[in-house]
Amino acid sequence: MKGMVCLVAVVLVLAGSASIAAAQAAGLKKGFYKKSCPQAEDIAQKVVWKHVAGNRELAAKFLRMFFHDCFVRGCDASVLLDSPTNTAEKDAPPNLSLAGFEVIDEVKAALERACPGVVSCADIVALAARDSVSFQYGKKLWEVETGRRDGTVSSDTQALNEIPAPSSTFDILLTNFSGKGLGLQDLVVLSGGHTIGIGNCNLFSSRLFNFTGKNNPTDTDPSLNPPYAKFLQGQCRRNQQDPNDNTAVVPMDPGSSTSFDSHYFVNLKARQGMFTSDATLLTNARAAALVDKLQDNGVFFDHFKNSIKRMGQIGVLTGASGQIRNKCNVVNS
Repeated sequence: MKGMVCLVAVVLVLAGSASIAAAQAAGLKKGFYKKSCPQAEDIAQKVVWKHVAGNRELAAKFLRMFFHDCFVRGCDASVLLDSPTNTAEKDAPPNLSLAGFEVIDEVKAALERACPGVVSCADIVALAARDSVSFQYGKKLWEVETGRRDGTVSSDTQALNEIPAPSSTFDILLTNFSGKGLGLQDLVVLSGGHTIGIGNCNLFSSRLFNFTGKNNPTDTDPSLNPPYAKFLQGQCRRNQQDPNDNTAVVPMDPGSSTSFDSHYFVNLKARQGMFTSDATLLTNARAAALVDKLQDNGVFFDHFKNSIKRMGQIGVLTGASGQIRNKCNVVNS
């Protein structure tokens, strides 16, 4: 009886947490700044597009920044905070390769000039992800709900624990996503973000050299397409001697690493997923079937806009929660 009471208590706590999360997400809406700062989204897009025009790699950077922000303490711009002791989220190993912070600061400065104290840094991160990815098409690929407020806490330990590792197996990934209120479909669809950007060799070189631990330097992960494995070995040769060397990088979608499209799933089907976390999507029947469907650009785009909307609702602060930071890298004094 005692065990049943405990179980009921746990269920009630989880239900209560889900209700709170739903209420917070309900504070988001399309056009949140329509009255308080009508030009907010246009200002953000103008700054982001100016920078992406000169550096197409920024799209992958901003998309990854949004993902990493939302998976740690929710989408609250905690990834932007600086720490005098280097213990903020941006100081955690998974975030050391993030970039574009100065562009976020430029967007914030422009918005503060137009509408002081109105637009949150958390919304700027969400808008920058959408606008940078959309640049190549000259139109918005998805609608961004706004109304987020900014968090006041940032922890490198939490970032290390919460951000999915590139070595994760399917079950670990699904558990991680489920803990954020996302499902299997979201896991597969959002993995398609790997169609743009680069990967550091040290994050997947264990698949390329001495994979089985039998001191055979050419022993590779059998789930990799052999010609692709050979290509990666050539690009990551220095990691054969030093697995931790993080200087060598490889496009995650060779030939179109700055083009946001469904080619990631074409590669994946051909067993050319760079990370273990990519290849593992083919080990689950439902996920593999979805990979087949997502090879179509139209299907991918339709699914992506829905999944990234759900991701953008994770743990948001709305209403009177949090704050609107004056500067994105520091909490208001």
